[in-house]
Amino acid sequence: MIDLAVANEQETFERMREPLAERGIRVHHVPVRERTVALADPPWGPDDYDVGFVYPGRLMEGGVADALLELPWLNDHETVLTSRNKAEVLARLGRAELPVPNSVYVSNDVSEAELAAVFEQFEPPVVVKPNSTTRGVGVAKAHDLDSFLGICDYLSLVHDYRATGDQSFLVQEYLPNATDYRVMVLEGEYVGAVERRLPDEAVSEGQWKHNVHRGADATGVDLPDAWRALAESVATELEIPFLGVDLLETDDRLVVNETNARPTIDEETKYDPNFYDRLAAAIRTAAQE
Repeated sequence: MIDLAVANEQETFERMREPLAERGIRVHHVPVRERTVALADPPWGPDDYDVGFVYPGRLMEGGVADALLELPWLNDHETVLTSRNKAEVLARLGRAELPVPNSVYVSNDVSEAELAAVFEQFEPPVVVKPNSTTRGVGVAKAHDLDSFLGICDYLSLVHDYRATGDQSFLVQEYLPNATDYRVMVLEGEYVGAVERRLPDEAVSEGQWKHNVHRGADATGVDLPDAWRALAESVATELEIPFLGVDLLETDDRLVVNETNARPTIDEETKYDPNFYDRLAAAIRTAAQE
């Protein structure tokens, strides 16, 4: 029996616990955030678990857990850090000639004239996106130069607090009426996908971000082979074992919008039938490293 440490939220832990137990993997919830940890007498140690699921999203907490647990991760610190850096992901994928939105990377502080020049490169509205946040936090849409500069001023104010670490953001083209998909790839192979759609009332109220944490519904879908291959190419290029790849589809384009190396485990019905067999095999492989 392999003992797996899972630092993800309780929802993911609960969904994966029984299917993995049936495959010889005992799942333990190891929360590392919003708690106290006595470093001389920690609640867990290096002999408690064989392998970790994915490295904690809060990197400071992750470093403490990593030092105390001393175990390999299916998705380690480097993979989580790579995926979290949206600009790095887009740069890598663009160099690999994979389709991505037109984007400009901005590292604060930048003059108002430079920002205005960036805005002029796009057909409004534009999307302004903090480079390393998750769940759509801080993402805004600007319809004109004044509102764009106001958003940038706000980000500059936030970035004045040096503890925020990342002082950069992205300016991207807005793709109207795009359909949003989260595609799951495990060890380079497609294992399932969902379409994320906002309720009609949310759309009528002007909401446009499709994050599930912001009210979107995720429905399992069967994607064309070419789309699956695109998601697989993203995971291969980034060298991330377990990856969520966000695709946006319009009438004439399909682009890679973002990636997530700490994806939430969804209901089993939204994955391929052999998903948990393949996940269990990947965890066993990681445990041997």
